[in-house]
Amino acid sequence: MTAPTMAAAESLRTVAAGQRVTVRVPATSANLGPGYDSLGLALAMYDTVTVETHDGGGLAFELRGEGADTLPRDESHLVVRTLDAALARLGYRHGGLALTAENVSPHGRGLGSSASATVAAVLAAAALVAPEDRPDRAWALQLCSEIEGHPDNVAPAIYGSLALSWQDGEAFRTAIAEVAPSVMPIVAIPDFELSTELARSLLPSSVPHHAAAANAGRAALLVHALTKDPSLLLPATEDYLHQSYRSTAMEPSARLIAALRAEGHAAVVSGAGPTVLVLADGEDEARAVEAAVEHFAHDVLDAEQGAVSVTRWRVARLAVDREGAKVDVHPR
Repeated sequence: MTAPTMAAAESLRTVAAGQRVTVRVPATSANLGPGYDSLGLALAMYDTVTVETHDGGGLAFELRGEGADTLPRDESHLVVRTLDAALARLGYRHGGLALTAENVSPHGRGLGSSASATVAAVLAAAALVAPEDRPDRAWALQLCSEIEGHPDNVAPAIYGSLALSWQDGEAFRTAIAEVAPSVMPIVAIPDFELSTELARSLLPSSVPHHAAAANAGRAALLVHALTKDPSLLLPATEDYLHQSYRSTAMEPSARLIAALRAEGHAAVVSGAGPTVLVLADGEDEARAVEAAVEHFAHDVLDAEQGAVSVTRWRVARLAVDREGAKVDVHPR
């Protein structure tokens, strides 16, 4: 989605100067094994964007945290481009912006960082326009899904919890389900990145009918396991559509997933990878998963002492975010 042309921009209303809006957006993990492009889980790790409007023109951009050394601080940044486009969709433009971004979610790791930025920008734009023009979150879901290309990450980022999303013609839809309290997501984040474009390029154009049927059964079972019976998480996270095809692009992640699943833990690729997500059932299993990842990393390090590169893992136990993005409009 692109910003309006100069002529089109001149016909837009200018948002009121002196406004300050803060949006906090959870990280997300999509697919969850068999739920390819349809299931997504909100995780309690948050990026925060604050937008202030003024009438002096220009852009002041302060960026801290993940990506601070590499991401642009001008109109080419995803948040700025998306904010401009969302305002234009609502019939507005800004006179000038001061923007602050606090990034916690790692980039290029399969934890929805681009979806988080997109959601933050769209919800900020919705909060900046006149009250009578402010859209609801269904509008935000539609626009964010158009920008991202699919709703699996943006839906849980907007609404929280477990999002079951689909496309109906040109419309994107989602249903939100409450995750069982005992489910504890654990992420093992490697020290290398993987682009979503590369991960998608490795997928075949078609799969056998029996694989599609098997995957449909596991995806249905996964919804039941996550919401009602977490004891079924291991079989429910078996995937037949995408993970095996992508394994060559993230071999350390594939090895870790195989090792964890062999020990009975529901380990999957988070989104397009390379982060590994484990859906633990209760405190005891969560501790066992953390110990297993540490043991795996130690064994690999011992085996590859002479190697040029050894993968380092950052392990974090995260709660399920059950509220989704939060928007605070600060009084003038």
